[in-house]
Amino acid sequence: MHSNRYTLIYAAVLSILTAVILAAASEGLKPAQEANIALDTKSNILRAVRFSSDDRQAIEKEYGEHIREVVLNAAGEEQPGIRTTEVALKDEISKKPADRRLPLYIYTGKNGQRNYIIPVRGVGLWGPIWGYISLESDYNTVYGAFFDHKSETPGLGAEIAEAPFQQQFQGKKIRDDNDRFVSVNVVKKTDKISVGNEHRVDAISGGTITSRGTDAMLKNCLAPYLTYFEKQKSNVL
Repeated sequence: MHSNRYTLIYAAVLSILTAVILAAASEGLKPAQEANIALDTKSNILRAVRFSSDDRQAIEKEYGEHIREVVLNAAGEEQPGIRTTEVALKDEISKKPADRRLPLYIYTGKNGQRNYIIPVRGVGLWGPIWGYISLESDYNTVYGAFFDHKSETPGLGAEIAEAPFQQQFQGKKIRDDNDRFVSVNVVKKTDKISVGNEHRVDAISGGTITSRGTDAMLKNCLAPYLTYFEKQKSNVL
């Protein structure tokens, strides 16, 4: 029979060895994990301009050839030397709009058309929701949208990650005829609001809180980019 001391020493040594092995494995896998996260982010950004592929090389090629990353300040000015990967959107959206750093992804297609991809982040029923909205070169018309979530209810709030919900946004407008920002409103068909159909999409049936969270997310995250868009329009004139 082994003494209690022997048993305790054996258990301690085994625990230490296990911890060292797990730490080494985690560190060794870290570059691959970071590469996969980066690839997933690029894929999601591209989905907002209706590019969808599971092929790593295709995603990297499309992103590398057609996406330019910039970071803006609240005055709509590009901030040289700051990479989008240095900006944590979950931290920025908690700041006042005047204090935010704004990541923007500019997609230039093969025919020269441009889309402006804006990252969005908010809160659903059970946790964070996020995604990307792309605008056409008029800085008003939605070209595409992609949304995802951490833990929304399958068949209800989780529908924001499904194509039927996302495709509703195509062709919608974030400004009204008076050039006033009205966003794209996520509302029930029966809800009466002061904007037309070009500024609204159908809320998720049974996912009221997630729909409201998506609606608030869009208003909160799109509005700070308006100053940049106004500057871009002025440069064209």
